Amino acid sequence: MRLLLLLPALALIAAAPAPDPTRLRASVDKLVSFGTRHTLSSATDPKRGIGAARRWTAAEFARIGRGCGGCITVDQPAKRMDGPRIPQGVDIVNVMGIQRGTGDPNHVVIVAGHIDSRVTDVMDAVSDAPGANDDASGVALVLEAARILSKERHAATIVYAALSGEEQGLFGGRLLAETAKARGWQVAAMLNNDIVGNTVGQDGRIVADRVRVFSEGTRASDDLVQTRARRNSGGEDDGPSRALAKAVARLATATPAIGLQTMLVRRPDRFGRGGDHTPLLEAGYPAIRFSVGVENYDAQHQDLRTEGGRTFGDTADRMDFAYLAKVTALNVAMLRTLATAPLAPASVVAGGAVTVDTKLAWPAVAGAAGYRVRWRRADRQDWEQSRDLPAGATEAILPGIIVDDHFFGVSALSATGAESLVTFAELPARR
Repeated sequence: MRLLLLLPALALIAAAPAPDPTRLRASVDKLVSFGTRHTLSSATDPKRGIGAARRWTAAEFARIGRGCGGCITVDQPAKRMDGPRIPQGVDIVNVMGIQRGTGDPNHVVIVAGHIDSRVTDVMDAVSDAPGANDDASGVALVLEAARILSKERHAATIVYAALSGEEQGLFGGRLLAETAKARGWQVAAMLNNDIVGNTVGQDGRIVADRVRVFSEGTRASDDLVQTRARRNSGGEDDGPSRALAKAVARLATATPAIGLQTMLVRRPDRFGRGGDHTPLLEAGYPAIRFSVGVENYDAQHQDLRTEGGRTFGDTADRMDFAYLAKVTALNVAMLRTLATAPLAPASVVAGGAVTVDTKLAWPAVAGAAGYRVRWRRADRQDWEQSRDLPAGATEAILPGIIVDDHFFGVSALSATGAESLVTFAELPARR
């Protein structure tokens, strides 16, 4: 059954239009043309600053929406926020294109990049800050994903988000998390794309066939009891965000035409740094960050200049748009899968202590056409075996599979074989 379910999903991915590097370049160039997109730059100037960039992005979402008969609507949540890098306060505005699903409108998947930019001095809102790779690349990816996926219909709602205020303290991510909570969204996944368009590193090395995917293991939102339960079950490498990262890796392997390997970095973000997915993690939502396989630090947070023969600045000529198209394709494929799949099971409980058989139980998932039980040896990181069950199943017995020696999980399947995230099986709650 597993192969028969998987084939339609892969066929849909293969038949979809590929992201266009030329169009991605045009989006990056347009965003760069606003001079600076610093969060504290002008919100009213028609040609320069964060306001002009946000208005253009909103107009692009509206144009894409008109092209699909109104399937995408524009929403711009706003909130006045302050902090060490915005001491006087400023209106943080996120620009979102919302493609409502055919099923539960609150079943949501999100793809995001941040629209703001900066130079060396994080408080400099005047100097040119092209922000081509950081992070016009992410916003261009989001727009291209909307162009492609707007031609399709999905069960889940897709939110395409250009977030403000990342460089000043992840304020756009905070506003997105607050928006999700206030609207009662059940966020299946948030894909954050930040610095996704270069292939030449600081030392000249070239990495054009790999993207890094950052994820947390144990959830940041877990309390002490939940953290101990996951530890006792051995699930530190299988929290929802880690399950999302592993799903991306499986998809990349199953679709070699995309042309990307995934490097799953088992920490929430780059060493000592963060991104707009961080507030989503803190709110309890599955979220990961995509970033290039190798970074060029001379092209990040730098004044435009040349010193000692070295060129500094985040300009579009340092980007690789064929590579950005690959990262876009991987995002689109993952969004399509998750927007077609049901939600993941809310929980899975494992039993079978002091027996040679394992028993799993989970609550029914609305709209699930079936379930996939996955397991692996307890000394392995990736799922090795699976068994598919029909829609009515809410438990499984695995004869001869000893619970002490294995880890288990369960996902929900759509009628076309799209698979939700895998929910890790934990010990029964102690009384």
